[in-house]
Amino acid sequence: MLLNQLSISQLRNLKDVTLDFGPLNVIYGDNGSGKTSVLEAVHYLALGRSFRTHLASRVINHDCDNFLLFGRANKHALGVQRFKNGDVTIKIDGEKAKKLTELLDILPLQLITPESFELLTGGPKVRRQFVDWGVFHLDENFMAIWNKCKRLLKQRNALLKRKAPYKEISFWDIELVECSLALSELRNQYINSFNPVLQGIIERFLPDTDVTVSYSQGWDKKADLAQLLERNYSRELALGYTLSGPHKADLKLRCGAIPASDALSRGQLKLLVCALRIAQGVHLKQQVDKQTIYLVDDLSSELDSQKRQLLIDQLVDTQAQLFLSVIDASQIKQQTSKYQTKMFHVEHGVIKQDNLERE
Repeated sequence: MLLNQLSISQLRNLKDVTLDFGPLNVIYGDNGSGKTSVLEAVHYLALGRSFRTHLASRVINHDCDNFLLFGRANKHALGVQRFKNGDVTIKIDGEKAKKLTELLDILPLQLITPESFELLTGGPKVRRQFVDWGVFHLDENFMAIWNKCKRLLKQRNALLKRKAPYKEISFWDIELVECSLALSELRNQYINSFNPVLQGIIERFLPDTDVTVSYSQGWDKKADLAQLLERNYSRELALGYTLSGPHKADLKLRCGAIPASDALSRGQLKLLVCALRIAQGVHLKQQVDKQTIYLVDDLSSELDSQKRQLLIDQLVDTQAQLFLSVIDASQIKQQTSKYQTKMFHVEHGVIKQDNLERE
């Protein structure tokens, strides 16, 4: 899916602007100019939320009570309006969206920022979200199973907190085990299918580094989950929450016996994060012929000129739509000179497209 056009009104320091995009789009300007806000607007249109803050008041221009986004993505017209009180309206082709997932399904998006190291250095939750992004876009049953697991775990934890007898909890465990096994199977199938694509990109980015990827389902794979839940009841009763299940799943990335987050340099970690994000988009394209949008904020962070060129070339090879933000325009112009590129200069919230567009 190609985001052909985006209109932005009152988002941060961007007042009213309409931008026409191509396959490769570079947004450049000084720090604080508003270039990251353009990427934030694209992210909001695709996911219905910001990647910079959870507070609506920080995204909306201080003189206004709402911001408005309108985009055209091939055959779809998309609109997002967010108010300072937290209310949000999402429209797809003129009709109010009933679920946020309707928006997610139209514009699959991958984000790479200087904070993306969290995928490797942060807790398991961010890696579960990474896996679930892929499963969501490939399996129509995923959300129903995921939501059911979430609801059952919430109910089970509530029972544990009020010290309910296990006989009462066991009623919920029957459904929870069934749901957990189904969710774990979907995730495991995805990683098995995704891993060969990832390894191919890792070999290009980190040719001298052996990175292994494995999926941990959230409980001992040799254990029976139903028996495990019953056996852990006394301990969970004291803690007030469930210790084993798909909510404890993780994606393990290692160099030999050492976690990749400990074994690799900052530059290598960024390349590994980029490999993970790019591989998800490539895999999605291979499986269901759906294209991903890539947002790369602060392209130069942690990477030298050679590595930046490698990343740009790999991203362009995906044939996906790209949005890159940089400070140094001269350098990025040289590194994208062989590609059809649209350049947008941002200064104090004013965006101007460069007149020269290279073919």
